[in-house]
Amino acid sequence: MIPLICVAITAAVAVYVFYLREGDVAGENKSRVEYLRERKEAVYENLRDLNFDYHAGKMPERDFEAMRIALEDEAIALLAEIEELERQELNAMYEG
Repeated sequence: MIPLICVAITAAVAVYVFYLREGDVAGENKSRVEYLRERKEAVYENLRDLNFDYHAGKMPERDFEAMRIALEDEAIALLAEIEELERQELNAMYEG
């Protein structure tokens, strides 16, 4: 009797864990520009946190510089792509 209960509970848990409802899989549809803007805000927040941690003495200067450069490079790439996509949108509006 106990093995049967264990099998039933295991099956119920497996169905609960692996059953995907339609709304659970797909999030809202975002344009590439919206995604990039959200990512840019996250990078800016990470830079602010990094600066705070460094000035609070929580990390060595070498690590701070490496992480700062990486985040700034990502921010530059994001801004360049956002600008290019916005330029393309404007061109499409004026041409169409």
